[in-house]
Amino acid sequence: MQASKWKRFLVGNPIASEMAHHERIPKWKALAVLSSDALSSVAYATEEILIPLAAFGAAAVAWSIPIALCIIFLLVVVTISYRQTIDAYPSGGGAYTVAKENLGAQAGLVAAASLLIDYILTVAVSVSAGVENIASAFPLLAEHKAIIGVAVVILIMLLNLRGLKESASIFALPTYLFIFSFIVLIGVAFWNMATGVAIPVAPLVHEVYPAIPVFLLLRAFSSGCTALTGIEAISNGVPVFKDPGQKNAKTTMFWMSFILGFMFLGITVLCHFYGIVPKEGETAVSLLAHAVFGEHAFYYIVQASTALILFLAANTSYADFPRLSSLLAKDRYLPRQLASLGDRLVFSNGIIGLSIAAIALIIFFKGDTHLLIPLYAVGVFISFTLSQLGMVVHHIKVKEPHWIKSLLFNLLGALTTLVVLIVIGATKFIHGAWMVIVFIPILVFVFNRIQNHYLWIGKQLTFRSSLPPIDVLQVKHTAIVPLSGLHPGVLKALQYAHSISSKDVRALYVELEPEATARLQTEWDKIPGDMKLVVLKSPYRSVIDPILTYIDEVRGTSEDHLVTVVIPEFVTPKWYHNFLHNQTALLLRASLYFKRDVIVVSVRYHL
Repeated sequence: MQASKWKRFLVGNPIASEMAHHERIPKWKALAVLSSDALSSVAYATEEILIPLAAFGAAAVAWSIPIALCIIFLLVVVTISYRQTIDAYPSGGGAYTVAKENLGAQAGLVAAASLLIDYILTVAVSVSAGVENIASAFPLLAEHKAIIGVAVVILIMLLNLRGLKESASIFALPTYLFIFSFIVLIGVAFWNMATGVAIPVAPLVHEVYPAIPVFLLLRAFSSGCTALTGIEAISNGVPVFKDPGQKNAKTTMFWMSFILGFMFLGITVLCHFYGIVPKEGETAVSLLAHAVFGEHAFYYIVQASTALILFLAANTSYADFPRLSSLLAKDRYLPRQLASLGDRLVFSNGIIGLSIAAIALIIFFKGDTHLLIPLYAVGVFISFTLSQLGMVVHHIKVKEPHWIKSLLFNLLGALTTLVVLIVIGATKFIHGAWMVIVFIPILVFVFNRIQNHYLWIGKQLTFRSSLPPIDVLQVKHTAIVPLSGLHPGVLKALQYAHSISSKDVRALYVELEPEATARLQTEWDKIPGDMKLVVLKSPYRSVIDPILTYIDEVRGTSEDHLVTVVIPEFVTPKWYHNFLHNQTALLLRASLYFKRDVIVVSVRYHL
């Protein structure tokens, strides 16, 4: 009862199934929920470009703008491609559905594994980056990054368990505050340069760019491609939009990409103009905001909104990870518990599972964004490539109006994202990307094993008309009641055992001390009737093992022997009283779980 009250307090009252259509959200809320991951990358994508360039030398930072322009081109290609995906698959599902239906089940599983890993990393990276932005303004918090990150994940989990509509309302304000603060930051910075308040330390276009290793350029480009993570979220989440869902999803995707491109390019250009180079303990965005606003209050607004959007970027994963998990569970590639909606019309088990995985990553990597970033973006570009290839096959099969133009664009998208995937894999492999590349096939193997298990179970449970007729008289039935003493709960269990097997009821007692056995025998002799009391010796003081051995002996007397173990249990008024008792009944039930032809019944006596 107490647990139920706490659940209602934390996640709210249940929502009826017929109210599901009311839980859909309009475009302005969907932008906050499904775009927060992509938009939040503005806070660290530029910095990830600058770090490898600055390590080579200050002059190498000049390459940041050409790299950013390449990423903007990639953003345009991917956005148009996913708008076509929304048209072709308005029910959602994203890369998993597209790849599975057009490239085969295994390709779909690779896409799904890639996305699931990326969603987990999104939560870990976003929350860690948000904590680092707070630590930039308040350095005393730096040593507690992991603990703060775990607390934030738990808070976001609880908010999402309350339902999509309610969490979207909560998350909308921080998202729009972030967009507003960055537009103001970009606008004021350019105004300062236009009016001469600030003098650019470098030109927009250099006559000569410094010669640096190609591998370094590719590494900076691959790091900056984290700006594209989260792009696919809207195509995965079309069902969450209010009608017309397909049209609203495409509109939201356009605005998300436009805002992302504008802010990412603006921040990169300004970091170049202001000569911003990331340093230990302070992010590039913090350095830029400090250069533009000084100690003005708006500097702290920018930092606060950045931290909030980074925290809430995790919410994109909370919208898509549970939904993708449910699709996999329905196809029997994941445990079926993930397919069911919770009482708040969200996939509660998926939300909790995502939170546990993200917390584990944050603790393992100690909340350090730069250790997590190399693992990032590999999975999402695998899913990008498979999705685009799947759409190419879709156009060839369906041949809708103007299909050749769409095919060419998706082919361009597939080739572009494949090249980027190779670059990311090569440049980040030794820095941690190998873990993702290795883990994806492992996850696909697990998916297939889970499906094989469900297929095997299905065959085992399929009804066969050739089953022999049921003859109750052929079954020999023995009821066994393990007991540790005599009390009203035990007598209640003995009465129940006698009602189901009046001919063969055996009370079972494991002797640990002869004196206790003598006292029990004296009390037992006072009970009317002729029920047997079987005393088992236990030279090694084990209670469970002698009982299991005795049950095996009883079952071994004949193949048609059915044994029911009736376990008497007393239930204490308070849950915490259980810690004062040895829980032998619980251990016995667990030990009997895999015993064939053994029925286990608990007879509870409430104190």
